[in-house]
Amino acid sequence: MHRRGLTALAAATALFTTTAVATATSADAAVGCQVRYAVASTWPGGFGASVDITNLGDPLTGWTLTFTFTSGQTITQLWNGSVTQSGSAVTVRNAAWNGSLTTNGTASVGFNGSWTGSNPAPASFALNGTPCTGTPTTPPTTPPSGGPVKIMALGDSITGSPGCWRALLWQKLPAADVDFVGTLPGQGCGFPYDGENEGHGGALVTTVADQNQLVGWLAASDPDVVLMHFGTNDVWSNLAPSTILAAYTRLVSQMRSANPAMKILVAQIIPMNASNCAECGQRVVNLNAGIPGWASGLSTAASPITVVDQWTGFVPATDTYDGVHPNNAGSVKIADRWYPALSAVIS
Repeated sequence: MHRRGLTALAAATALFTTTAVATATSADAAVGCQVRYAVASTWPGGFGASVDITNLGDPLTGWTLTFTFTSGQTITQLWNGSVTQSGSAVTVRNAAWNGSLTTNGTASVGFNGSWTGSNPAPASFALNGTPCTGTPTTPPTTPPSGGPVKIMALGDSITGSPGCWRALLWQKLPAADVDFVGTLPGQGCGFPYDGENEGHGGALVTTVADQNQLVGWLAASDPDVVLMHFGTNDVWSNLAPSTILAAYTRLVSQMRSANPAMKILVAQIIPMNASNCAECGQRVVNLNAGIPGWASGLSTAASPITVVDQWTGFVPATDTYDGVHPNNAGSVKIADRWYPALSAVIS
């Protein structure tokens, strides 16, 4: 780290209400985190900073930290992790040696950055989609009342055709408490399951939003919860993250118009390594970087948006059959990532 013009240490810890779950392993897994952000040195046009991430919940096997700069700062070099930045939104993922975080365990990263005008600390941080409040929470375990919770899985061919992660997810849940709904039937996954869904092969989330297609699907199924893994075809079509997130916003509005108490789970989508789209891998990273901030801005107490990190730990070479669509191993990973978040919202 550069040591020019060393200034007094400035530290900031972000405190927010925890509304998202990522890598917890059971319906009653505790989640929570605390972040200490410290600017250790500054020089004309640049600065050095450290970030200490403390896991206050159940142990993690991998982590992703997201935050947003407020004055146009840019990270130029980072160590003890990998970084992507899209505009002001920053995503830091663990290195190979510091991905495991025990309860109360801490990982630290450092970076150099550039700035002009002012250099305030980021206002908020999230670990695996969970806003860092400094307080762990445990989802309630009270069984649902008034009949089964209706769950709509929404997306493209990764959700449908046949989308066997849905079958595996259903298998993990109490059958009497859930009802998967949608206008499309389930397909063969080797065992009977509740397969109705809205996984439309080839669909773009921007088209579904622009043509108001979701309105009819919601009216037909009346879900209580929506699981959305959507945007792969938009990424393939080289649509900007801002355009895709605007489509997400329109769909959320339609969901809440149908049900003001809709519980919404949105995936940071799985990686892509398509043979005919060399740029798609980075485009996915760029989209995923913007999702936590987008969700934080729209989430409400009545209709929370939970971000579920489907990207971390998913390897196209071993978890897909074509660089895009999950194989059996990939379906297991996707189901395992949805499970704790869905268990929390249906309790």
